[in-house]
This record gives sequence, structure tokens and C-alpha cells, in this order.
Amino acid sequence: MIYLDNSATTKQYDEVIDLMVGCMKENFGNPSSLYGIGLDAEKLIKKARRQVEYAIDAGEGRAVFTSGGTEADNMALFGSADSLRKRGNKIVTSAVEHPAVLECCSRLEERGFRVVRIPVDRNCNPSLDAVREAVDEDTILVSFMQVNNEVGTVMPIDEISDIIDENKSPGLLHTDAVQSFGKIRLPQCADLISVSGHKIHGPKGSGALWMRNVNRHGRKTSLPSYIVGGGQESGLRSGTENVPAIAGLGLAAEMSSRNLRKEAERLAGMREAIIEELEAGLPDVILNSPRISGEEPGMCCPTVISMTFMGTRGEVLLHDLERDGIYLSTGSACSSNKKGQSHVLKAMGLKDKEIEGTLRISLGRFNTMDEVEFLTDRIKTAVRRFRKLGSFR
Repeated sequence: MIYLDNSATTKQYDEVIDLMVGCMKENFGNPSSLYGIGLDAEKLIKKARRQVEYAIDAGEGRAVFTSGGTEADNMALFGSADSLRKRGNKIVTSAVEHPAVLECCSRLEERGFRVVRIPVDRNCNPSLDAVREAVDEDTILVSFMQVNNEVGTVMPIDEISDIIDENKSPGLLHTDAVQSFGKIRLPQCADLISVSGHKIHGPKGSGALWMRNVNRHGRKTSLPSYIVGGGQESGLRSGTENVPAIAGLGLAAEMSSRNLRKEAERLAGMREAIIEELEAGLPDVILNSPRISGEEPGMCCPTVISMTFMGTRGEVLLHDLERDGIYLSTGSACSSNKKGQSHVLKAMGLKDKEIEGTLRISLGRFNTMDEVEFLTDRIKTAVRRFRKLGSFR
């Protein structure tokens, strides 16, 4: 099996599995209990929090554990809107955010907030001129993902942060770092950062919202309680903590942050080899992702390749490749069960036929250069077969 859908989810590290099983067998106490096994569980949570905060490495802040990136995004958006409503009414985001952000924005519009969705160009770069025009003294939240989950474009988070300050906005800056965490260095300017465990070889159902202790306005970053009850997670998210998942997230964060630059270089080399082989071996291929891998704005996260094979259908290619033991996707798993085409590729200006023939290849720590030849050979075979059959229709 060659698994190349790591932007959707990842295979867990064996070490994470072993730790989680140990937690379920031995450290099953309630971390709010005062006796020994409860205190042992609490120690695991404290250790995991340190591991996640160290891996995020964005300054002085605290990680609040959630059920994943989606909940972290919801907590950031709804919490910021509620806490800052007296200061303004506008939220600025991009047109290519994950549904966890865009659907929150739609809900907030229903509650009377004004949402501005910034357009992107053909390489998924947001218009900074549009950001400058949109962000003003009425803007209470700006939310931009660091890496787009479908095409891998690195967003200009630092520049957006500067615009917030220059335009004297009272707003906070939130970044969805679900696709960048454990792959590239996270922004040092965000007030709120969302991360997820199952994108970094950790468990599903685990994530965190990192909150800067003192935000850009010199105030304590404070959000209202998201889930009320027993007061866990500093009162922000009540409910008995999922100790195995939290411990697994902490270890996965620590392991994924090791040798970050070296691993990024390894994946970038693999990514370039795949692109070069497919472009050389097939006509009418369009690279939707930025060509150059890196962590600077406008570059591509080294884990993602989005390519269009004209005259084909991505869904058919996907199932053809599955028969060869190759697993990849046509786009975001979070919207693949919904009707309609990718909102990201549409926002980038791709035509319907271009979107229809698109595949996303997303690399992870378990992929190797030895897999490239087999992968590219099978993709070329599948594309040629489909095009040949299509010509007889």
C-alpha cells in the first residue's frame, strides 16, 4: 500500500499507539480525582500540554485541548466574536478557508456580523490590497489559514498581521495551522492558532487551540467558556479529558517537531520528483500548487501537490489507482461527501473541466522516494487509459 492522502489523515506513529494503549490499561483514572491514579492521569495531560506548546513554538501562550482542528476553529471564531463584539462587527477571512472556518463565518453572519471574504489568485495567494481595504477599526477578527489544505499554498500571515496593526484594528489574528503544524514553522504573530492531532501521525479526535498570553493589543487573550460544566481546561472546555488522545497528541507533536527542516527538505525533494516525472511523461497536465516548496508566503508546503490531468475525471482516476494499492484524493476529505466542486479551486479561477480532472497527492513522514517511480508510473498509465477510452465516446 502507498498512502498519499496525508492531508486528510495520517497513520499513527507506533509510539503513539503504544502510549495510548498504556493509558487505557493503566492510567484510566479521572484526572480531576485527588487520589494517585487520577493524579497520574493529570500528569499526562500536563506533559502533553508542554509538548504541544513547545512544538507550536509561537511565543508565550497556552494550549487548550479540543476534539480536533474543527472544534479549535469554532472556539476561536465564536469566542472572539462574542468577546469582542462591543469593539466592532467585522470579520475578515479568505475565500479558500476550511469549512470549519467558512461555516462559522456564515453562522456569525446570521447573528448580524459582517464577514468579508478575501479573493485569491490562480496560485491561491490572497489579495493583500483587499485585506488592507477590508481591515479597519471595526474589524474584531482576522482568520487566515497558514497552509491551504487543497493546494498547499503558504499564506502571508506576517504581512496580514502587519496590516491589522497598521490599520489600528482592535481585532485578533487567528490562523488555522492544521495543515502546517509539524511540517513548517508556525507564525510568530498570531494571537490564536488551531492544530490537530490526526494530521501529524497522532490520534483522531484530538487537537488544541493555542492562545497567546498577551495579545497584540497588550491585553490578556481571553475567550468565553465554549463548553460549560466542570471547569476543565481553565474553564474554557468542560468535560472529563480524553487522556489517551491528549497524551497521544502530545507525543505526536513532539515527534513531528523533531528535525523539522530536514524532513521538509526530504519531502520537498520527493514532491519535486513526482511533479517532474508527471509533467515530463504526460501532456496537458496543470500544476495547481505553487511550484517551489518552502515555508515563505507564496511557496508550497512540501507535503502537497494538486495537479489537473485534462481530459480525465479525478474520481475515476482515484478508484483506478486504488486497485494498484495507491490511496490519494481529489481534494479535501472534509467536503468530499458533499455535492459540488471544490470551493478552493473555484476561487482560484479553475474551469469546471479543470476541477473535474484534479488529484491531490499529500505526503507524510512514512512516504519514501522508493515509492515515487511506482506512483508516477501508475498515474501515467491510468491517465492514458482514461484518455484513450474517452476518445471513443
